[in-house]
Amino acid sequence: MSEALLEVKNLKKYFHIKKDQTVKSVDDISFYIRKGETFGLVGESGSGKSTLGKTIVGLQSPSSGSIFYNDQDFGKLDSKKRKIVNKEMQIIFQDPHASLNPRMRVGDIIAEGIDAYKLAKGAERQNRIYELLEKVGLSPTHAKRYPHEFSGGQRQRIGIARALAVQPKFIVADEPISALDVSIQAQVINLLDDLKEQEGLTYLFIAHDLGMVKHISDRIGVMYLGKMMELSDSHELFVNPLHPYTQALLSAIPVANPKAVKRERIVLGGDPPSPVNPPQGCRFSTRCPHAMEICSLTSPEWKEVQPNHWTACHLYK
Repeated sequence: MSEALLEVKNLKKYFHIKKDQTVKSVDDISFYIRKGETFGLVGESGSGKSTLGKTIVGLQSPSSGSIFYNDQDFGKLDSKKRKIVNKEMQIIFQDPHASLNPRMRVGDIIAEGIDAYKLAKGAERQNRIYELLEKVGLSPTHAKRYPHEFSGGQRQRIGIARALAVQPKFIVADEPISALDVSIQAQVINLLDDLKEQEGLTYLFIAHDLGMVKHISDRIGVMYLGKMMELSDSHELFVNPLHPYTQALLSAIPVANPKAVKRERIVLGGDPPSPVNPPQGCRFSTRCPHAMEICSLTSPEWKEVQPNHWTACHLYK
């Protein structure tokens, strides 16, 4: 097993919206990401996956728990060491329209990290910008243009170039294709896959499309209402899903030939509960077709049910 680059232990991120109301966006989650792998994170909107990604890279402060990067406790680093770690951990945002400053030229957007860390100046800085543009499939002539002159797919390539500018080792890709046309999504996924090999990157790839996550991920974690429901190798998750929520998600993936592949569609009843007032016990108990009395009373233990296959469900004792 490759050495873990990032490890999250009992991480919590709560948002206090009123005196007596708290949104538990990330609630006691633990997992690790190996060097050189792509860890996929999936779940419905509001599951807390984007909050988890932003908390890991330091855009939001955790309420409690620990984040270890290269065996360093991120929360205990002094400002100098934290700046070094911040350089190695970058993020690609979901919306390529909102994440680029419309008043800045593309070259200056890409060079923000280069300037902040004083990595290059003058001709060396300019050459680095051109190199990054070419690396993501754009032209050096695009450096003088503004974001509004590009399509959504091109803007996302600019966002990827900006993330690469400081030569990171770990990148959180926060739903990087959800705002793009279907015809462009595969191109961006293939670009990320190529860059992973060329640059020796490690990814946390966040998405709600399980089919796409399977294509790019080595392991996959499934979140629901701030909790991790299941985690295993990508192939194992698809052939042997253990948690009822994972089973329902997989049953909803369209197949190319429904006549050749027989699949029982699992339709969940009701809407996801409010994150302000989640169910006691298992978060999924109010929608689970296999719910038992204990599910509404006690939160299930997060445990390794099979080798390298973790889940939190009372069906597995």
